[in-house]
Amino acid sequence: MGGLLPLPGMGMMRILIADDSTVVRDRLVTLLTDVRDVEVVGQAKDATEARSLAAELRPDVAILDVRMPKGSGADVVRDIKKLDPTPKVIVLTNYPHPENRKKCIDRARIIFLINRPSSKKWCGIEGHAL
Repeated sequence: MGGLLPLPGMGMMRILIADDSTVVRDRLVTLLTDVRDVEVVGQAKDATEARSLAAELRPDVAILDVRMPKGSGADVVRDIKKLDPTPKVIVLTNYPHPENRKKCIDRARIIFLINRPSSKKWCGIEGHAL
């Protein structure tokens, strides 16, 4: 995933997390808190809030759930890719349906992570290199 983690001298990486699950958002914040030069600048519980916070906060990276209330992660990807500078996008899902993957990958250069809750680990990574 070259180019995603901050390099020495590049400053703090600002991350926005958008997921309707409070548990997922909290776990991601906990994981990212331990990463040097990474700051979670915002959290959104739905697609509308994700768009708004992305425009307001201008994160370097947006971590998005593919299925959220008030829209989809694919719709949010489309909209935040219009921002300048454009954030890198990581899409999370429990729903590895081909149409969701295709929509997200077609709309942006992204990483697509498939999370299977029953296995409690990441099961797959797809998409374009960032």
